[in-house]
Amino acid sequence: MAPLRVLELYSGVGGLHCGLTESGASAEVVAAVDVNTIANEVYKHNFPSTPLWPKSIEGISLKELDALSADMILMSPPCQPFTRIGLRGDVSDPRAKSFLYVLEILPRLQKTPRYILLENVKGFESSEARDAMIRTLESCGYIYQEFLLSPPCLGIPNSRLRYFLIAKLQAEQFAFQTTNTVLEEFPSADISDHGCSSSAPCLGGTLQPDADAKSLLSPRQCPEGAVLYKLETAEQLHRKLNQDNDASVQRLQDFLEENVEIRQHLLPPKSLLRYALILDIVKPTCRRSTCFTKGYGHYVEGTGSILQAATDVEISSVYKSLETLSDEEKLAKLSTLKLRYFTPREIANLHGFPAAFGFPDEITTKQRYRLLGNSLNVHLVAKLIALMLRSPRSNSQNSV
Repeated sequence: MAPLRVLELYSGVGGLHCGLTESGASAEVVAAVDVNTIANEVYKHNFPSTPLWPKSIEGISLKELDALSADMILMSPPCQPFTRIGLRGDVSDPRAKSFLYVLEILPRLQKTPRYILLENVKGFESSEARDAMIRTLESCGYIYQEFLLSPPCLGIPNSRLRYFLIAKLQAEQFAFQTTNTVLEEFPSADISDHGCSSSAPCLGGTLQPDADAKSLLSPRQCPEGAVLYKLETAEQLHRKLNQDNDASVQRLQDFLEENVEIRQHLLPPKSLLRYALILDIVKPTCRRSTCFTKGYGHYVEGTGSILQAATDVEISSVYKSLETLSDEEKLAKLSTLKLRYFTPREIANLHGFPAAFGFPDEITTKQRYRLLGNSLNVHLVAKLIALMLRSPRSNSQNSV
């Protein structure tokens, strides 16, 4: 049979495209659409033969969409209207306009796409935009399943909790029993090498301080040599230790580059002094890292984990009585840890981008961090596409 014709909306650097390829589906991206000029340069660099439309979604006419005759739509709409730390303007946010246009035009297509996959942030599941989407899907004859998933459930040591929806026309049933609830794990029949189980939900979102947590004047020694940092609760520390003891998750060292020029990625002295007590510090042997955001490498607080390159240094000894020292003494002690940012390539590895994926030379490090912070986990997308295409009559993917 002919390959599926896939329309990739909000294509970014191509994470959805990479997930489609990894899924093994017989498919071709017939058009990718994005307005971000820098992201488009990266996309063209990696997928030079894919038609790339550098235009707004609202600028695509019904005639143009009908001409594509898409079998599948993959999309990752702007998350700002729905993110938990933003204003949550939802459908009133101008950045939601393009997604509402997609919902408005979907029922008018001459050929209704057989499959749809959408990715967004946690928070989308309770939005008005989500409710509008569900109404549209149901009116167009789709069945669907919603998920909240994070990479650790696939053995990846990075928390990146995201909302996903997969939908298909009712004539093609899913290979699992759908439910109206948002699933926090893959269906049990779909468990693979690192699949989720009923006792191991796929959550594991970014560790954030509880709103009512009391600030600690200084870090204090905790079990197994860990340190409890300012604004971090004992419950969060316990959760981190549990993550590091989860043998089903790979170690960070499996995702790190070799021969990294550490000096180029070390935290500057000013950041070390200012943010020492709120850094999320991990070692290569850890099995976890917090969500990397678009501000990583430029901002420190809440943008992602920091790697301790000096693995032979005991972190608790460095932090002991740190706040009683002068700035010069603090800096001397903290510098022994060789705390550095993860490189863009290492973050791409954690996101599941293939080794062949790269950036044009003119894309700066800051731009690479920003693009990756806006991207998604390729492995989760691949697994969801395979699940969406799977026939209910067998355990293998449809031969479409």
